[in-house]
Amino acid sequence: MSSTVKNMLATYPADLGDVDQRKLTRCIEECIACAQACTACADACLSEGMVGDLAKCIRTDMDCADICGATASVLSRHTGYDANITRAILTACAAACGACADECGRHADMHEHCRICAEACRSCQQACNELLGALG
Repeated sequence: MSSTVKNMLATYPADLGDVDQRKLTRCIEECIACAQACTACADACLSEGMVGDLAKCIRTDMDCADICGATASVLSRHTGYDANITRAILTACAAACGACADECGRHADMHEHCRICAEACRSCQQACNELLGALG
């Protein structure tokens, strides 16, 4: 099945170099999915009766969503590519996803949205680490 991300990468007029396009595509898609899951989880946490107990979860969700969105944007741009910036944002994204997965995991037994979010974060963290490994 073809994806918008894959299709857009295929239309790029210049050579993308040695980057593993499968890993790049997966990472962009995981970042987008994780940003959405974290945004929705933060909003769901705000609707819980014990919202005060979820303040750290909400903050972590929001931080992770912002970092994942920024990472997807940076990975989608190739003109004037800077490997150092790419490595730095992938490292930050993996760290944010790990922290968010841990925090949401603390609430996963009580809140299904936290369980789903933690899974999305772990998947994104893995995709970021795999792309980092492929970049060398």
